[in-house]
Amino acid sequence: MIDTRFAPYGALVLRVALGVMFIAHAYLKFAVFTVPGFTGFLGQVGLPGFLAWPIILAEVLGGLAILTGFYGRYVSVLLLPILLGALSIHAPNGWVFNAPNGGWEYPAFLALAAFAHALIGDGALALRSAGLPVPAKPALA
Repeated sequence: MIDTRFAPYGALVLRVALGVMFIAHAYLKFAVFTVPGFTGFLGQVGLPGFLAWPIILAEVLGGLAILTGFYGRYVSVLLLPILLGALSIHAPNGWVFNAPNGGWEYPAFLALAAFAHALIGDGALALRSAGLPVPAKPALA
């Protein structure tokens, strides 16, 4: 059962947490690992280094869109490939994210949170929220 009084605020909390996480991860890649370091990491795991800037920009811009609720549920869907890519990179490292090279539970949780956000919607205080089309119910004869 959904509590319709508080559900929009629960969706808001999910949206804010997800948006802040994307922005923080982009900042981490930019300021801590550095762009050349992240580019090198991508090469080490078999991905083209030219993806570094698109990933960082997608995380910053996507994180801002999710945080503010600017078509956030669509942005969560668009960012799922990044999260699933991170999941595939970290999967061989084991469960816990503090394992050497990071485990897979954190990217898996974030991918599920983004998927939940896409299903639930942006919630309260969204700048420009968009609903997903609902299939029409067939008419009874």
